[in-house]
Amino acid sequence: MIRNLTAIFAGNPAKRPALHTLLILLLTVAMPLWADEPRELDWPSLIPEGAPVIPPQLAPLHDMSQLGDALSAESAPPARQQAPDAPVVKSLDGQRIKLPGYIVPLEVSEEGRTTEFLLVPYYGACIHVPPPPPNQIVHIFSEMGVRIEDLYQPYWIEGKLQVRASTSELADAGYQMEAEKIYAYELK
Repeated sequence: MIRNLTAIFAGNPAKRPALHTLLILLLTVAMPLWADEPRELDWPSLIPEGAPVIPPQLAPLHDMSQLGDALSAESAPPARQQAPDAPVVKSLDGQRIKLPGYIVPLEVSEEGRTTEFLLVPYYGACIHVPPPPPNQIVHIFSEMGVRIEDLYQPYWIEGKLQVRASTSELADAGYQMEAEKIYAYELK
């Protein structure tokens, strides 16, 4: 589009200021739209460069016909967290991000909506196996909450990331976020 506009105005030098004005106007309108988009992150982005990557201790497969409620099925004390002193990426503090993951509920409202939870990179983290390092856990707070029908369903969470440690009954998290949007992760 810009090339076409340049070609139109290139033949007449008197019209170049009009082209510059038009381009500035277009950028002025478009920039807030780009700036409003959260930065999409993946889980390795939460580990500082050069820091050790701790492989997940994945949960064994369960016979789902006998697993009524994954949270109440666990009666043993929680497992010790992996690498509790794992470093975080401080430069992410205050950035609006979009991160996919699995929800581990901490607080559920009377209406059945999860309003506080841990976001983790794989199913079963913090429930069936030792929790991942704190740099692989985001403690999420959500005024609106989300109704969780299936713990196997991954979600996208959008909001401003804070590099701030927090402790819950299940694990320590290296990051926190007030969720602006929560929606199901769907493969394209």
